[in-house]
Amino acid sequence: MLSEQQELRGDMKAVNLALLLEESVQKHADRPVLIAENQRITYRQLHSAVHAVAPSLKNMGMGKGDKVAIMLPNIPEFVYYCFAVFQSGAVAVLLNTSSTPSELCYLLNNSDAKILITQASGEKRYREIQDQLSTCHSIYITDSEENRSVVNQKSKVNESDSLATLINPDDPAMMIYTAGLTGKPLGAVLTHHNLCEELNMIQPIFRREPDDIGLCLIPLFHSFGVTVNMLNVIQAGCSTVMMDRLTMDSLLSTIERERITYICAVPRLYVGMVLYEKTAKYDLSSLRLCVTGGSAMPPEFIPLFEQKLGVRILEGYGLTEASPACSFNRIELAAKPGSIGTALTGIDIKIVDEAGQELPRNQVGEVILRGGNVMKGYYKDDEATASVIRDGWLYTGDLGRMDEDNYIFLTGIKKRMIITSGFNVYPREVETVLNLHPAVQDSRVLGKKDLMRGELVTAQIVLRDGFHPDDKEIIRHCKVYLSPYKVPREVEFVAAVE
Repeated sequence: MLSEQQELRGDMKAVNLALLLEESVQKHADRPVLIAENQRITYRQLHSAVHAVAPSLKNMGMGKGDKVAIMLPNIPEFVYYCFAVFQSGAVAVLLNTSSTPSELCYLLNNSDAKILITQASGEKRYREIQDQLSTCHSIYITDSEENRSVVNQKSKVNESDSLATLINPDDPAMMIYTAGLTGKPLGAVLTHHNLCEELNMIQPIFRREPDDIGLCLIPLFHSFGVTVNMLNVIQAGCSTVMMDRLTMDSLLSTIERERITYICAVPRLYVGMVLYEKTAKYDLSSLRLCVTGGSAMPPEFIPLFEQKLGVRILEGYGLTEASPACSFNRIELAAKPGSIGTALTGIDIKIVDEAGQELPRNQVGEVILRGGNVMKGYYKDDEATASVIRDGWLYTGDLGRMDEDNYIFLTGIKKRMIITSGFNVYPREVETVLNLHPAVQDSRVLGKKDLMRGELVTAQIVLRDGFHPDDKEIIRHCKVYLSPYKVPREVEFVAAVE
């Protein structure tokens, strides 16, 4: 007799992330899935590690529906603990590893996380704010001697254990924070259904096969990273080489040594590969496909990249609230310079005016979309949810046009936002921090175009009478409260802000 969980399998496409792993383990048990620091971890070993660490989290009180924060870099433990959370029916709250104590306090309290999973390097930040936390009274250090030994324990797994917790497709699976217009990050709640739908949308575009070997470069706490470089890898039964820090030489030598076949990364990486004078020294002939997203790729660099490396690069578009990919260029079709491609199968995209009415082709308006990948909503913020999801359509805040062939071209943004190295920065959040400095009377945060990062965060500062801080002092102040990518790279003192 089939269990309720097994009945949810339907046509054998996974309907929740626990089943996604189970199905891949059955098909690809002895194939490598994670390659990191001389480790080659098979699907069977991944499965065993997930079930080895899960009891420790359950002993700390993790149950179905509980929020468990994960603040880890691109290491195998990120995958182990993420899937341990999924299989218990709990919700993985993915946190930026560079979060300051101030940011971490807000994120843990806002998400109602019960447990923080991090490395020893993150413990100090937790201890600093421990007395201010309302729900997160437990911390799990993955690289402690005791917990490292737990991962290596031989865990006997059977299917009844794996499917013990009934997980419905509409149950929340992840919460990923995205910058909010009010200056405080919002937790986008993504369900198992949202993420499985997204995977079924992107796999026909990427066409990954079990013999593919990718590079895990984008941080896994980022929506693009966790979807394309963890979940889609497991769905396809292929392998990924995990890299948390890199130089251009280490990147290129890894491609050559591991015979990397595909890369999913932000534009900065590909621009660097084009400009690096030693790229031609490396054998990159194994590459079959490169995918870019997170921010706009300079259009002139796409043909340069394809000519220099002899590999197709596909540009797409998405946002955290949509799990994240919404449109992509296709392998079988010629790309149009500057276009983010066409809507993924299963997604409807329209360009609308201020009243929400669809505009004729090639007219600029707001990009809105709907599909099974669109988030459940922002956690504990019905007002913010209602402001972006209206009548089933997600209003992205991005401006664009659609041509007669359904290709979409982004032209700007309605909201004040800076995109730097694939990360969104809302100026309001940075301005709030700047205005905390006793010398600052007013501030204005702007984006400055930059070839490698897309944009740089810059600040204009109006000083109070009698104060004379320099730019270094202002930047030091920001670093106390803000992750490095949000900190202004340039500070200008002005009589009045723009």
